[in-house]
Amino acid sequence: MEQNPYSPRFDALPDSLPIFPLGGVLLLPGGQLPLNIFERRYLDMVDHAMRHDRIFGMIQPLQTPENHDSPVPALYKTGCAGKIIDFKETPDGRYLITLNGICRFDIKEELPPQQGFRSIRANWAPYKQDLDGKDCLGLDRDHLHNLLKSYFSKEELECDWASIEKSTDNKLITCLSMICPFEARDKQALLEAPCCKTRGEMFISMLEMAVKGNVAEPLSQH
Repeated sequence: MEQNPYSPRFDALPDSLPIFPLGGVLLLPGGQLPLNIFERRYLDMVDHAMRHDRIFGMIQPLQTPENHDSPVPALYKTGCAGKIIDFKETPDGRYLITLNGICRFDIKEELPPQQGFRSIRANWAPYKQDLDGKDCLGLDRDHLHNLLKSYFSKEELECDWASIEKSTDNKLITCLSMICPFEARDKQALLEAPCCKTRGEMFISMLEMAVKGNVAEPLSQH
């Protein structure tokens, strides 16, 4: 796995950062996430990030009945910080940005909101390995290829097979984990996997269950 040229040093990661709670959306270290920003508070959040270090966190709201209509939903404890590497403003006032995943974090505490967006104090310590550039995967690419073929056909998704063949194992699992339309709880489990090898095994298990039409049991709870 190549070292991410956009990543700051681990000891330079910010103590606090804005967060963008968004269900069903996954950012992983080394992945790139395009976002269409149009809500005022998140336009302000992007402005804030652009004035500082261009970093904010993506995190999922907890899916609970109490959260359904809450303006300030409870959150999973773990998210992933990304750095804005592409920014465009549209004529109608939206921001089209791309985040490059840097490092996961746990929430130490939530800070008072500013300009309508939420901020947290981050604990980066459990995820220092996110910045070390190691690739600990050893995928059975033939098995994965067959699973993907069945899965994409079932979900009626297009696939760039040439790109898949050229991708390293880690890059491939990162990209597929982010784009496959898994349940939010399963995406959270992929995010919280302790290493890329575990994430790869977990992703393949999810594919196998999806192809067989089984419903996965929750893999992560908070």
